[in-house]
Amino acid sequence: MINVIPFKAVKPTRAIVGLVAARPYQSYTLDERESRMAYNPYSFLHIVNPGYKYAQEVKGEERYRLVKNRYLEFKEDGIFIQDEKPSFYVYKIVNRHGQVFSGIIAATSAEDYENNIIKKHEDTIAKREETFKSYLQTVGFNAEPVLLTYPDNATIAEIITETQKGYAEFEFTMTYRDTHYLWKIDNEDTIATIQNEFKHMETIYIADGHHRSSSSYLLYKDEKAKNPNHNGSESYNYFMSYLIPESSLVIHEFNRLIKDLNHLTKEEFLIQLDTSFRIENRGLLPYSPSKPHHFSMYLDGEFYSLYLRKTAYKFNTALDQLDAQLLYKTILQPILGINDLRKDNRISYVNGQHEMITIKSSVDSGEFKVGFGMCPSNVQQMKQIADEGLTMPPKSTYILPKLRSGITIYEY
Repeated sequence: MINVIPFKAVKPTRAIVGLVAARPYQSYTLDERESRMAYNPYSFLHIVNPGYKYAQEVKGEERYRLVKNRYLEFKEDGIFIQDEKPSFYVYKIVNRHGQVFSGIIAATSAEDYENNIIKKHEDTIAKREETFKSYLQTVGFNAEPVLLTYPDNATIAEIITETQKGYAEFEFTMTYRDTHYLWKIDNEDTIATIQNEFKHMETIYIADGHHRSSSSYLLYKDEKAKNPNHNGSESYNYFMSYLIPESSLVIHEFNRLIKDLNHLTKEEFLIQLDTSFRIENRGLLPYSPSKPHHFSMYLDGEFYSLYLRKTAYKFNTALDQLDAQLLYKTILQPILGINDLRKDNRISYVNGQHEMITIKSSVDSGEFKVGFGMCPSNVQQMKQIADEGLTMPPKSTYILPKLRSGITIYEY
């Protein structure tokens, strides 16, 4: 049984929402951040980068306190206004490739996360969890939803479709040419219908935002322990999520770039690959794999196809079937000596929205020695791995949609 509730979102006004909305802070280069803040006083970046006001970088608790101050200033200046009634929010994104994503922004239960009803497929890093938990405790709000996916549901789909026939509260286009729309659902009967449909679902899955959800769970545990009058209705019992049906989720792969061949010559490397793969030299013709367990490789100015030998690898779990895991177990770890995918600085990742020509350019530049491409995984693989209590290697999936910060804000 999935517990979702409406909440009173804090939102920008319609006139400036496109100026407020921002990509996640880490996705900007320093120059991009500086430029946007210099020319846009409404950007959410002013809140999450409060040291800009004083022309210096601030960190830790000092930064968190200043973030809270900037946020309160945005509210005092009328840039942010909180809704009077708890609501669900239908949110639609049409990206520059014509892909359409529609779902519901709601508050989801930290207890469901604790009970593994909201399931994860990625490991999280304890230090990052604690850091973001401390951030949430100090600033008192969360401005970027966790992306969750649920089984396609005809009733919810109809509500979303009917809601979108009405006048959108927000409609704006970002510089990346993604257009965003938002509608509010505050009708009590409609809210109850949505809640009832989710109550009949056994599980839903985190698609993106594992650290945000785990940090929200840690916040819930801390606040619950400190509150002698805890009753389960407090805002810290929930975290903001964007829930979309499984059929709407788009998953790209992350391709791999490696800086050296672990002291092997090209010929020695190819001979070792031959143990697990049928290798075909494709020359200058770019090759992208079209089937699971097929890989592309770019090495020394030439493309190769690598087909897994059926007798060379055993599939015992859903994780074994994942191409990112297969590449790690057959090439990256045993041949190239990359044991820790999170920390080894010899490996870099390129999301699958980029063509194989990006891999070629990176290797041709001399920065990397070899690049690998693979097919993307799918929703069923992601779910099965989560159901088996396993976790994917880092950078196994690049999932769309990518959300913006500052459009709806959940206060603790």
